[in-house]
Amino acid sequence: MRTVMFLQRTDSRPELDQFDRYPTRLSMPAPHLERADPTVWGTVDSKELASFDADGFVIVDELLTPAEVAEFSGEIDRLASDPALRDDDRLIVEKSSNRVRSIFEVHKLSAAIAELVREERVLGLARQVLGSEVYVHQSRVNYMPGFRGTGFYWHSDFETWHAEDGMPAPRAVSLSIALTDNYPINGSLMVMPGSHRTFVPCLGSTPAEHYRESLQEQEIGVPTADDIAALAARYGISQFTGRAGSALLFDSNLMHGSSNNITPFPRSNIFLVFNSMENTLVEPFAAPSPRPGYIGSREFTPLSA
Repeated sequence: MRTVMFLQRTDSRPELDQFDRYPTRLSMPAPHLERADPTVWGTVDSKELASFDADGFVIVDELLTPAEVAEFSGEIDRLASDPALRDDDRLIVEKSSNRVRSIFEVHKLSAAIAELVREERVLGLARQVLGSEVYVHQSRVNYMPGFRGTGFYWHSDFETWHAEDGMPAPRAVSLSIALTDNYPINGSLMVMPGSHRTFVPCLGSTPAEHYRESLQEQEIGVPTADDIAALAARYGISQFTGRAGSALLFDSNLMHGSSNNITPFPRSNIFLVFNSMENTLVEPFAAPSPRPGYIGSREFTPLSA
């Protein structure tokens, strides 16, 4: 029996409930939901993706060459120091230090990143998993400087993309390309292998323009401590470590997070989100209006076009 019809929302939009298989931003706690959709929608024909269905992620070693790492590192340094972006909404600063935390829509700000997005070694990974043509739902650069870099609390990206962008199903993948070495000590990404099969409904009502606060520090749309404890007991925790140029491809519903970086070793990455052309966005399921296009694109143009 489906329980979706009986869950109470906090945003007074009951007309969505009958279509919503992943209800969230609720007024009352609800049980975890087992995923109703596949993880791999296509045919995986590469050994490096063999464990994606079971774990919800794979590590791709040496996706970029050392020369390309140097090139892209210079490119993201250029973007971070560009005075024209300082008043641009696409540039997000740290809440405490005012340092650059993220820059969104980088595939439109950088010709080099735009070219990388369309390369088969990148695009092919997304197509294999999603089984369709894809478009860029979101692109950004994340900066985690040494000593005061702020992490990201445990979360499922799909929960936010579903609630605030209107993504119907978890038929999207993210590719995090490391431009610096990822050590266990410098805030590298932690993941829960297999947690992509469990959707965690979150509590709270989404205020208007919630993205302005959540991109600095997310407090709505995150699991409770009990949720995290239960998932960790069931799935365990792994960490993405490796040399600059390696990459992590992961499912949109994988539970992940990172701790603060108090080491002298900075961490930065290019973050690309590919959504299936068969999973394009509708109205948000638990927010008053969609987020801006530079965060959740509504330009549904396949990358093959």
